[in-house]
Amino acid sequence: MNRAGLSFRAASAADVAAAVPMIHSSGPAAFDYVFALPGMGDAQAFLRRAFVDGAGEFGWRNHVVGELDGAVVAVGAGYGGAMKWRFTLAAARQILGHYGWRHAAAVIARGLKVESVIPPPAGAMYYLGHLGVAPSLRGQGVGSALVDHLLAARPAGSGGPVILDVAATNPDAQRLYRRLGFAVIGERRSTLANALGRVPDHRRMQWQASA
Repeated sequence: MNRAGLSFRAASAADVAAAVPMIHSSGPAAFDYVFALPGMGDAQAFLRRAFVDGAGEFGWRNHVVGELDGAVVAVGAGYGGAMKWRFTLAAARQILGHYGWRHAAAVIARGLKVESVIPPPAGAMYYLGHLGVAPSLRGQGVGSALVDHLLAARPAGSGGPVILDVAATNPDAQRLYRRLGFAVIGERRSTLANALGRVPDHRRMQWQASA
């Protein structure tokens, strides 16, 4: 089911207030584990900076938003392995700018640890990430429409697998992705935790085009 009146467009920096809470909701424990730092704000403070900056995995240029009745109600990103090093350099610059030399190395180290549980895309893979929907509209077809839009937006000639990761503790999202043709192809255990977040186990799901 697709929500009537819902439309999608490329994100802009002006979407930050609506988009960042939904991006954060796509993996709150992992974001908090990496980016929350006492005295320097919560994870969303860094995500707002990175989103407005525009570059990298968390920048507005990497996202689309869904609008309904003039309000941004969904956000997501679709990107491939070719972006890995460009995203890495942008993230390092953004982290250094936000946390300073004193804390940046520790933030980057936590991010690399999370990549053992949620690996970045590689090769010809097309990866769906940061999938978020406004809480009041969940279960009403917005998430399905968002995934459909990102699938349709794959680069021409893209023949690699379509992949996403989902927390093992999020059964609602897993049910949605199964309905949309994704199947679990692996699971990574997590022992990552600190005072601000515990990263759950994650399941990798792949889209079955004929599903």
